[in-house]
Amino acid sequence: MAPAMAVPQRYYHEFCQWLAQQGYHVLSFDYFGIGDSHGGNLRQVDSSISDWARYDAQTVLNYALDNFKVPVVWFAHSIGGQLFGMLERHDEVERMVTVATGTGFWRDTKPSLKYKSWVLWRGIVPWLLPLVGYFPGERLGIVGNVPRSAMAQWRKWCLHPDYLVGAEDLYKRYARVSTPIISLAFSDDELLTPRNITAMHDFYASAPQRRHFVTPEDLDVDAIRHFSLFRPRSQQVWEKLLAPQLSAALPE
Repeated sequence: MAPAMAVPQRYYHEFCQWLAQQGYHVLSFDYFGIGDSHGGNLRQVDSSISDWARYDAQTVLNYALDNFKVPVVWFAHSIGGQLFGMLERHDEVERMVTVATGTGFWRDTKPSLKYKSWVLWRGIVPWLLPLVGYFPGERLGIVGNVPRSAMAQWRKWCLHPDYLVGAEDLYKRYARVSTPIISLAFSDDELLTPRNITAMHDFYASAPQRRHFVTPEDLDVDAIRHFSLFRPRSQQVWEKLLAPQLSAALPE
């Protein structure tokens, strides 16, 4: 269970418990500097998003592949699906399921966020990081608390038209990923547009893909949005939407 940007492992606890009740082995984790993965003073902690892929996500994937002799599904929320192309051994993964995964290029975000994003990346982040020593998102009501290098790298990505793949020149690396992908995106996502979502998944050019664009009406619920899917009250959505997709992701 690969988490979203600045979202702690504990946010997915009930969902992971539900998965375990369905018979799955489940591993969840925090990126370093998020949730319970540090001592509480982010000024003394630093980690980039590339570090999250290279050390945190890679270690969890290695552990799953080496210790569980069953097919492995990389179940990714938001940035968890963005980082998959940075991982080694992705060819050993049975399938990736992405949930609300797209690029963060500021011009492609929802109209209501576009210029707020520009102010965040051009005006707020450059002076706030050296002043505070990390990004105090919880106090600002933006994202969450993020280590300084991770926020600086995310800024670089969100200012590039091809997001992380362009900013880090990873076109060939992402294009080599051949792990099949099931993408779940939502019409009422408050952060992503279809353009964000399509762009991110198009970078996985060699991966067979099934892309689903789901509306709340499809599931008989009021809202799905970017984060609500993993809240305990969404169990009926887990059963109706996620259970069939997970079954489809695994061999008979």
